[in-house]
Amino acid sequence: MRTLLLLLSLLIIGSQAFAGKISGRITDDKNQPLPFSSVTIKGTTQGTTANNAGSFAMVVSEGTYTLVVQHIGYKTTEKKVVVGNDEVVVNFELSEQRYELGNVIVKQGEDPAYAIIRNAIKKRKFYETELKKFETEVYIKGQMRTRNYPKKFLGKDVDFEDGDTSKRKIVFLSETVAKYSVDEPKKKVEVISTKVSGDKDAFGFGSPQIFSFYQNNIYFGSLNPRGFISPVSNNALNYYKYKFEGSFFENNQMINRIKVTPKRKYEPLFNGYINIIENEWRIQSVQLVLYKENQMQFVDTLRIEQLYVPYKQMWLIKQQTISPAINLLGFEMVGTFVQVYDKFNLQPVFAKGFFDNTILKYYDSSNKKPATYWDSVRPVPLLQEEVKDYQKKDSLEQVKKDPHYLDSVDRRRNKLKVVSLLLTGQTFSKEKAKQSFSLEPLIDAINFNTVEGAVINYSVRYSKRFTDVGRKSLSIVPTVRYGFSNHHFNADLKTSYTFGKKFFSNVAISGGKRVFQFDNSNPISPQYNTISTLQYEHNYLKIYEAWYSRISYNKEIGSGFTIGANAQYQDRIPLQNTTSTKWRDFEDRSFTPNFTFAPHQAVIASVNVRWKPGTQYIEFPDQKLNVGSRFPTFNLSYTQGVKGALGSDVDYSKWRFSVNDNVNLKLYGSLDYNVAIGGFLKTTAAFLPDYQHYTGNQLTVTFHDLNTFQLMPYYAYSNVEKLYSTAHIQYHLNGLLTNKIPLFKKLNWFIVGGTNMLFLKSGTKYIETFVGLENILKILRIDYVKSFTNNDNGTTGIRISLPFFGGRE
Repeated sequence: MRTLLLLLSLLIIGSQAFAGKISGRITDDKNQPLPFSSVTIKGTTQGTTANNAGSFAMVVSEGTYTLVVQHIGYKTTEKKVVVGNDEVVVNFELSEQRYELGNVIVKQGEDPAYAIIRNAIKKRKFYETELKKFETEVYIKGQMRTRNYPKKFLGKDVDFEDGDTSKRKIVFLSETVAKYSVDEPKKKVEVISTKVSGDKDAFGFGSPQIFSFYQNNIYFGSLNPRGFISPVSNNALNYYKYKFEGSFFENNQMINRIKVTPKRKYEPLFNGYINIIENEWRIQSVQLVLYKENQMQFVDTLRIEQLYVPYKQMWLIKQQTISPAINLLGFEMVGTFVQVYDKFNLQPVFAKGFFDNTILKYYDSSNKKPATYWDSVRPVPLLQEEVKDYQKKDSLEQVKKDPHYLDSVDRRRNKLKVVSLLLTGQTFSKEKAKQSFSLEPLIDAINFNTVEGAVINYSVRYSKRFTDVGRKSLSIVPTVRYGFSNHHFNADLKTSYTFGKKFFSNVAISGGKRVFQFDNSNPISPQYNTISTLQYEHNYLKIYEAWYSRISYNKEIGSGFTIGANAQYQDRIPLQNTTSTKWRDFEDRSFTPNFTFAPHQAVIASVNVRWKPGTQYIEFPDQKLNVGSRFPTFNLSYTQGVKGALGSDVDYSKWRFSVNDNVNLKLYGSLDYNVAIGGFLKTTAAFLPDYQHYTGNQLTVTFHDLNTFQLMPYYAYSNVEKLYSTAHIQYHLNGLLTNKIPLFKKLNWFIVGGTNMLFLKSGTKYIETFVGLENILKILRIDYVKSFTNNDNGTTGIRISLPFFGGRE
């Protein structure tokens, strides 16, 4: 192996012995740098990109080359250079592009831009699918820096732990070199090298994404779920105004510069310029920007520049730069994410099976390349502040591994804070040992119900990581509970071990004595029930005690499959109300009794299979990460109550099959649904905890998932029917319609509507419909809900939902 490495090293050294370096700076005629200018060798796609300061560098073999320098909005400049063993320095000064109107005279008629755009729209589909198969190398550099940030956030000091108290600093810096292979519709990215400043074990951005404006809609992550309409989409003329700015010539081709302006505000539209080649009607470059008023979420502005270059009768993307600006919760940040494409192969031969369900693969040691390697492959020179950032954070990373430093950090972090203990909980860590102890907030531990009275239910979590990265970890959670009215003490212990080299696996074991809700999935939050009981005399929580033991196993096995199984024993003990304490007295209300049953034992086993066809993965050296697919998720479960085992009294079997998905309707919003059928195959002996339960809700504050009925009384429809079906459907308009209403279009609130339905074989039905507003202050949702039953005596209600504040425990 050492001999092979030595030979490879000699080959690399030998290949560089006959290489030369070209470097320089690109400025305008006022000596101002032109960031991210493109530098290519004429007749090829080989080249580099200037950094923010306009500096560039590239390594080539000895010879004579013609360098072509481009920057959108400036005249393309060429220079011939002769490269030998010494470094060649060549600077470029670009002048602003002058646009000729020629014989075009615009009076009262249509602007000439519209004819150009119509031709571009006609050719859109052809150019979208023109390049169906290729392979290229791409360099990605991402950088985010602060312009300002608050001293405190959520009551805690903002500390980047870099020893720098200035408001302007680089908070993220990453580089990646990857091979991008395409054989439409299949795509795959193989990361050759990657690095993140200050974290040698991390993996940087690995997946290049070419935002093709030949597509009707362009998606930038979650910035707008509807996407943004391309200036050359099929229906672009309904949304944009165009202005012909003039034309210029490059490579004996006339290029038209078109100014793009939205016809209406608060639509998902671009602003800026798009350059289109005359007669061919293809895009030569774009210089566009999105503002907050273009229905962007979380980002204030987003600039995108793309430059295409001619190569073998085609035009290929050379570089793409995305520049976001963010002002959120007091944090002001700006960034640049540049992608440089090189070494195109338009006739690649892919091995059989090359395209599989792994769409992004990080090779082993891809994040362990030395600095000398990066200096030899980096097409965009680092800024001096980026060099310093790498040096400082790499040094800090080594310091942070020192045992004395880890101890000092632990001492600082582990100081007892009264506010944290009361409201947010606190974690005490020991970084050297990769372990931590977490205390839950006391406000969550204290609650009230009519069975136990005032309750303390307190948990402590111990966590242990066995590796710096990966999923091998252990958690142990002891819980104690005491009811001050019924004087019952309960305690149990839960342990969970997570492992797996490639796919996730988990084994969990728990046991002891605890209080269960009759629906073991805990549909009612004890905290919300406390307020409901004491303030409004509505005691919704229904509970029983049980000695129990449980073991479960879950494993992802690939190809979109996850399997699970569990078995448990419960010695169930009924409970009764022991208190009628309340804060207010309502003459027309009284506490309802707790559900009761005869004491019994239950041994229950279940298996479940989840499958999402077409699931794709990101593969790291030590694990695979499921990133979903465009197909629905299918779930099948079977549960058996085992008669006689360990004295078990239950004897039943039930099944459930469900399908759920999120369907992107693009400009028309999105549709979420979860449809299920199931029922009991046998009901010889089934007690209320074994029934088929449906997640109801009788609280104003709720959680809008695809399993919850917003007005259904808890346990009102629990049953042992042979067949039932449910459907939960939500339609999110995501700004459709509201972007045309004067007030709402500024607020950026969205309409949402849908229905939840239950049908039983016996003929019982429950239906509710709702309409509401979401994205209020980015997090709040309010719905008006109306229910319908067999007797048509349904109710109405208002439901408010906040993330992380659900109706479940």
